[in-house]
Amino acid sequence: MSAGHTAVTTELFSDPSEDCGVRDVLDRLGDKWSVQVLVELSRGVRRFRELQRAIPGDISQRMLTLTVRRLERDGMVRRTVHATVPPQVDYELTELGRSLAGLIRTMSDWSAEHHEAIVEFRRDWDAAHPDAEIR
Repeated sequence: MSAGHTAVTTELFSDPSEDCGVRDVLDRLGDKWSVQVLVELSRGVRRFRELQRAIPGDISQRMLTLTVRRLERDGMVRRTVHATVPPQVDYELTELGRSLAGLIRTMSDWSAEHHEAIVEFRRDWDAAHPDAEIR
């Protein structure tokens, strides 16, 4: 970790161990599928196939299984198995998951409101730095 990053982290967190919790949660939210699963489940209870069809990007069965299990492990999703033949499984957000979905919705609204400005800033920056490898 760079000295600059450490200084910023130190300013944000009085207890150095606290930043590990933030990174841990952001790692989960930063993966490709978790936010999409949370957003879809914020619309209501879903069965596995409903959830798979509703998520854009052609998520595989294995990846969806891993994602919902990780979210279940983190306390964000509740999995209910119904004793039918074949067994039916429902997924829904827990109270913790619903509170996070509200924050994701806020972030999504912010993104939509500011996307054009960000694109314009990027265009201007790219024009001013044509040899930069950052894109």
